[in-house]
Amino acid sequence: MKGFRTVGSAQRFLASFSRISPHFRPPRHLVTATDHRTERATRFQVWNQVTEQTRTA
Repeated sequence: MKGFRTVGSAQRFLASFSRISPHFRPPRHLVTATDHRTERATRFQVWNQVTEQTRTA
């Protein structure tokens, strides 16, 4: 329970994390490194749109 004050807060985090984390970890087997990076970049763009965050360069 590192960093969590209660079991309930840890459980809430894990429940949402288990739904969100696969979005950022596309399958890597049979995919080239370039395609994998492109897919991850696309997924992060989608995430930023969904959460209404903008990236400043």
